[in-house]
Amino acid sequence: MATKPFSHGVVNGPDSVTGIVLKAMSRTPDPRLREVMESLVRHLHAFVREVRPTAEEFEGGIDFLVRLGQATGPEKNEVVLLSDLLGISTLVVMLDEARAAGGTDPALLGPFWRAQSPRCEPGESIARDGGGGDPLEVTGRVLDLEGRPIAGVSVDVWQASPVGLYENQDPEQPDRNLRGLFETDREGRFHFRTVRPKGYPVPVDGPCGELLRAQDRHPWRPAHIHFMLSRDGYRTLVTQVFDNEDGSIESDVVFGVTPSLAGRFERRANGSLHLDYDFVMQPGTRRIPRPPLP
Repeated sequence: MATKPFSHGVVNGPDSVTGIVLKAMSRTPDPRLREVMESLVRHLHAFVREVRPTAEEFEGGIDFLVRLGQATGPEKNEVVLLSDLLGISTLVVMLDEARAAGGTDPALLGPFWRAQSPRCEPGESIARDGGGGDPLEVTGRVLDLEGRPIAGVSVDVWQASPVGLYENQDPEQPDRNLRGLFETDREGRFHFRTVRPKGYPVPVDGPCGELLRAQDRHPWRPAHIHFMLSRDGYRTLVTQVFDNEDGSIESDVVFGVTPSLAGRFERRANGSLHLDYDFVMQPGTRRIPRPPLP
């Protein structure tokens, strides 16, 4: 929709550019959009003044951003991956969560969550392919900040396989393998069966892989299970529980591990594994994020 011409002035050297751009955006009706865009312009312009990119470097940067979109598809979201690799996703999650004392630490949604996980009965297995791996039973409770159980919480879980691949990455796995949606009982308890996940490298076949190699960084994530807990009246909790025996737990490539999210995968006498982990939700608004994958 066309707007009336608005005089913001003409550029008179590099020192004038930022002020003129800010003036051009000054009539933005939405106050939050105006605040965000003004801050973004100030920081981007300050970045350009600091590093003084050459025209060739600028072209390379634009090409990198274009290829992020081109590399995004049904198997991965390269833009989300970049925000993870730069620590932006973790920082946003932690600042936005404003965790109350005693609440479970949040963690990244990650690029592999899919909506509409299969609804499962208590104790059901989410390992649907019979592809082997160490059997793992997961049990836990969901509590409020006062330690009281919360019934009726949707517990959405997803994980990588024993070979370190999510089902949408691996044609050998059936659709929605190692994904499930459970509900807590009146005591706030849930349990399900699965197989021990394996740590894995983030995808390195696109621009993000180029960046990691250029920075001499490894691509590995420690083994973990994703959890999304939601119920009306409570703030949706998106988090991960990590295998504390994984060698990459202190060097997670996407900076997602906190000490309290390290879980114990205990070996039982029969050789199977057991993970028991309690989650604490805080009051707030239920919000289901936008899926990064279809």
